[in-house]
Amino acid sequence: MECGIQLARGALETVLAHARAEAPRECCGFLVGKTSAIRDAVAAHNLAAAPTRFLVDPQDHINTLRAARQRGSEILGFYHSHPSTPAWPSETDRAEASYPGYLCLIVSLAAEPADARLFRLVGENFAEVQFVTID
Repeated sequence: MECGIQLARGALETVLAHARAEAPRECCGFLVGKTSAIRDAVAAHNLAAAPTRFLVDPQDHINTLRAARQRGSEILGFYHSHPSTPAWPSETDRAEASYPGYLCLIVSLAAEPADARLFRLVGENFAEVQFVTID
């Protein structure tokens, strides 16, 4: 299991707040930072019609990419929520994943406290990645 990713507490709190605000629909957004340090989470509009799916608004992707570059950062990956299922990639998540090497943070609201797990797309599967929450 890969280790060494730092996740800013503020970024995790942003994702959790977004997930709770959008429930029972899935939320989605971007993980922004440098190398192995996620400093920010940026919410995106979910364009999917079904409440158990997500489709990132392409304009949000472009805007986030530009803003990250202006700050000397990059999009390291994406996040989304599972309002009523575990924080593990679903078959749909696997089938629709299209950014090899990117990180994927999944937040489950199925129980309290919410569960957050981080994965990296390796080939056609997700490998869990350990992360440390930092201030």
